[in-house]
Amino acid sequence: MDYIDKALEKLREWVDRVIEALFGPETQGEPDLIPIPVDEPRR
Repeated sequence: MDYIDKALEKLREWVDRVIEALFGPETQGEPDLIPIPVDEPRR
């Protein structure tokens, strides 16, 4: 069973590389923060 797991992992890595080569790298960067205006209380 260990052999099958290793083979599947290698296959997943290979498929990821093929998809990345065809469609470009996966875009999972940090999302841009959106500034939210907040009314500060007056003292």
